[in-house]
Amino acid sequence: MPDYDFRGIEEKWSRRWEEEGIYRSRIDPGRPKFYALTMLPYPSGDLHIGHWYAMTPSDARARFLRMRGYNVLFPMGFDAFGLPAENAAIKRGVHPRIWTYRNIERMRGQLRSMGAMFDWSREVVTCEPEYYRWNQWFFLRMLERGLAYRKMAPVDWCPSCNTTLAREQVVGEDRRCERCGTPVIRRDLEQWFFRITAYADELLDFSKIDWPEPIVTMQRNWIGRSEGVEFEWQVAGRPDLRFRTFTTRIDTLFGASFCVLAPEHPLVDEIVTPDRREEVERYRYKSSRESEIERLSTEHVRDGAFTGAYAVHPFTGEPVPIWIADYVLLSYGTGAIMGVPAHDERDFDFARRYGLRVPVVIAPPGWDGRPLEEAYTGPGRMVDSGEFTGLPNDEGWQRLADAVEARGIGRRTVHYRMRDWLISRQRYWGTPIPVVYCDRCGTVPVPDDRLPVLLPEEAEFLPTGESPLKRDEAFLHTACPRCGGPAQRETDTMDTFVDSSWYWFRYLSPHEQDRPWDPEEAAYWLPVDQYTGGAEHAVMHLLYARFFTKVLRDLGLVDFDEPFLRLKNQGVVLAEDGQRMSKSRGNVVAPDDLVQRYGADVVRVYLMFMGPWEQGGPWSSTGIGGVHRFLNRVWRVALAALGEGLDEADASEAEEAGGRVREIDLVRAMHRTVHRVTADLERFDFNTAVAALMELTNLLMRAAQQGLAQSAAYRQAVERLLLCLAPMAPFLSEELWHRLGHASSIHLESWPEADPAALVDEEVVVVVQVNGRVRERISVPRGLPEEELARRALESVRDRPYVAGKPVRRLITVPDKLVNVVVG
Repeated sequence: MPDYDFRGIEEKWSRRWEEEGIYRSRIDPGRPKFYALTMLPYPSGDLHIGHWYAMTPSDARARFLRMRGYNVLFPMGFDAFGLPAENAAIKRGVHPRIWTYRNIERMRGQLRSMGAMFDWSREVVTCEPEYYRWNQWFFLRMLERGLAYRKMAPVDWCPSCNTTLAREQVVGEDRRCERCGTPVIRRDLEQWFFRITAYADELLDFSKIDWPEPIVTMQRNWIGRSEGVEFEWQVAGRPDLRFRTFTTRIDTLFGASFCVLAPEHPLVDEIVTPDRREEVERYRYKSSRESEIERLSTEHVRDGAFTGAYAVHPFTGEPVPIWIADYVLLSYGTGAIMGVPAHDERDFDFARRYGLRVPVVIAPPGWDGRPLEEAYTGPGRMVDSGEFTGLPNDEGWQRLADAVEARGIGRRTVHYRMRDWLISRQRYWGTPIPVVYCDRCGTVPVPDDRLPVLLPEEAEFLPTGESPLKRDEAFLHTACPRCGGPAQRETDTMDTFVDSSWYWFRYLSPHEQDRPWDPEEAAYWLPVDQYTGGAEHAVMHLLYARFFTKVLRDLGLVDFDEPFLRLKNQGVVLAEDGQRMSKSRGNVVAPDDLVQRYGADVVRVYLMFMGPWEQGGPWSSTGIGGVHRFLNRVWRVALAALGEGLDEADASEAEEAGGRVREIDLVRAMHRTVHRVTADLERFDFNTAVAALMELTNLLMRAAQQGLAQSAAYRQAVERLLLCLAPMAPFLSEELWHRLGHASSIHLESWPEADPAALVDEEVVVVVQVNGRVRERISVPRGLPEEELARRALESVRDRPYVAGKPVRRLITVPDKLVNVVVG
């Protein structure tokens, strides 16, 4: 029997499913809803194997739940704004819109080839004005509530191209512009932010969601809540100049031997002494070329420059030197720290490098008063701390905090590692920020009735990468909505993470004109029940999505707190050599080629079989060949029910497997398989679900070879096999279902139920003891009467030396478990 014609089958059923609209989701109050969502792709031009690995198992589980009786929504769209489209415009002379839509068209076809049950009637493309209009509307609502604001913030800047650069446009360890090779510097520009820190404490509450612990931990660490004391330092000799520091270790205040300002701190220019200015400026330039990641790296050299100025210690009155160092960031905390080298490892390294004092104020256990060889960060009694000396440091913390507040120089407060979300991008291909700047009225929001602010269709892209919006006179110059006078539009566009922070809401009614979504659809479908995608989005997309949902709640648009009730992350598909796939290594596996060779079902099932989904693993060309053979076996055992014989190879393989198959064996195996696959798909354990189906297929092959293919038990087992396989191999199962005589789609069928009675083993293993010691184990029918059980147990040990010739004094039986023969 030849292999099945996967090309003809896939083309036929793709067309039929689309024509019949079997995957369109509609409100149905009579069924429980289930909103299944997988992360939408960026239209780069081709789906890679990672897309398939994320999406096809997600589709299998959505199909499974649909067969379990849920009304499932499983939509798809494209996260279509982004820098690659601009790069294509610059390098190839293709407008970003043309490049993007060309890629979407190709990827849409690739997505359809997966056989996924995406509801394409709900497709969202985020670069469409009907979508990004609502980005602008949300921005205006946040602006009204003080959640959107503008301030100075650093960007990577190429002095030669005279433009800002995205992170990926800064290359090399020495941070140069990828286009011209000029050293990149950091430069401050006025930019727009979303005040995500206003929701920091709420974002630390994960009690309403079931998410993987690593994601929760990453978000918790990213938010980084710290309780401490913020207080004021005065610059010596300059009573008009002060700065503030925040510390979680106020108990070490008497150990502060220096202060450090961020190099970009505005106070630096005012306090630096003439003899130190040249060195300070040299250091500031050096740090302006470093990224924040580099500056905060634990491997980064702790260096700095002395400003020549001093601060006055708020309790001792002693002069404390003020330095600048790049491990302090203006955008984090207050942009200034107190240096306590004896009790902070970073400060200790800095003090040793520059020969600064290292006064100990928390005594380590057994400390003899000698200088420390390393920072001590543990608990202890306070020493050399004025009136607080002798206190346990935890008590001293509270007392010193009280003293700071009593003096009116500071207060207890909470700081967060997380900073507000910078949404400004000096790019063309993004959502225009709906604000104009008027000399008379200042910053003026664009009124709702003038949304969307459209990107101009024509755009000139220069090799420098400068945004065309800055040179587009028709876009740039406008009338002030408030006074009617001349005004200029904001030329920054929004971070593309804004697009992906609410897209699942828009799936509910993607073409709604007067509101972001239909409230009736939202009341039925939301929130998302299950989200799937990569763990690499833990502290960007997933955090922003949670923030956005909480803002929408406060705007009265939804009545829940969290966007995704459950989250599941897949692992990574590696190359056969165990390395990450990359074009440069030449080890990329192209799914299109695999689909052409094996068919979509084989690729789908192999990706689910290759190992635990959340772990990923290396690709195996031999492994996918094994899955190909498995699905062809399914084809043959199913058609055997219609009277078509097995191949000689199949028959030979079945004969070698040995063992007589009875109809009752088929029935029991069928129910056990249904039970296993049901439990596995509930847990996303796709690999073991496939393994169970392989075992049933092998049993059916043996049964067919032994002449059972025309039996009712065989037919029933084949149909259950197809129903369980349908979520994973939708094309093959649909074709075979119809060949078996069914008129409706297998994907509209109910999931099979396992008979609990069939899950119980016919036989049990009973332990036989002699005088309390285990001597034998015997298999007997379950529920065997005690007299017969005792007889068989005695028979199994009668001729053994420890029983032979000895009188049996007693037989103790525990039905289905144990018999103890007492002799002697």
